[in-house]
Amino acid sequence: MLLAIDVGNTETVIGLYRTDEDAPLDAQTLDAALGYGAATGAEPERGLTHHWRLSTVPSRTPDEHAVLLAQLLDLEGLELDLVVTAMAICSSVPTVTTSLRRMAARWFGDLPCLVVGPGVRTGMAVRYDNPKEVGADRIADAVGAYDLYGGPTIVVDLGTATTFDVISAEGEYLGGAITPGVAISLEALYTHAAALRSVELVEPRDVIGRSTAESIQSGVLFGTAEMIGAMCRRMAAQLGTEATVVATGGLSTLIAPYCDAITQVEPWLTLHGLRAIYQHNHGGSSS
Repeated sequence: MLLAIDVGNTETVIGLYRTDEDAPLDAQTLDAALGYGAATGAEPERGLTHHWRLSTVPSRTPDEHAVLLAQLLDLEGLELDLVVTAMAICSSVPTVTTSLRRMAARWFGDLPCLVVGPGVRTGMAVRYDNPKEVGADRIADAVGAYDLYGGPTIVVDLGTATTFDVISAEGEYLGGAITPGVAISLEALYTHAAALRSVELVEPRDVIGRSTAESIQSGVLFGTAEMIGAMCRRMAAQLGTEATVVATGGLSTLIAPYCDAITQVEPWLTLHGLRAIYQHNHGGSSS
């Protein structure tokens, strides 16, 4: 199985994908180990059988990363040595990228390991002025979105930053936009406005808040949704056609219900893109 790891500035998302390269376990044994198949009638979501969301800790050593992965799989009743047959990694944090490379080399040296970066074949032409400037996670998002929905497509990734990535009808990465993320904006607000306090991000009673907490909730939820809608309309106008808008990232399920422009929500889009890029480089297809 393919272990896909997406390292963001704030969170790290890990997913386990079933592929056609699941030896040495036969299909029946693997189904039983993963808890689905004929006995349960369940099917994995696009091959994704397990997923985890963790805090990104840049100081973790290669050995600590290995222990953490083993523990996560052990919690699901899985043995890392038996289940994982390959790895695919993208990272926005250079120190973590280095640590994961060293982890893979020391503990999983006999497994194929793909780290998305300059020089890696993604199957997608990048039309940025300098393609090396595009983050690996943005490329993985774009590849995943085009694989699932075709083009033209706009990906809105609601993470530490809110990023927009535009894919043409021909499957080319055209570029996008970057804005401060919801969490960063709130942190700046609380830091520089002494009278404001942290609030839970839930829907307020009305768009016109009747308390400080509701005013912040309205501004964040409705304001972010309107910003996303306006940006997507501008991008679609430049494309000259309507586009599928796919939301992903840790806050996608929170914001999407308030944004009419968003047509699809894929919390694990980056992982799906990692799987597609791995397959482009190593062959094989998900079952």
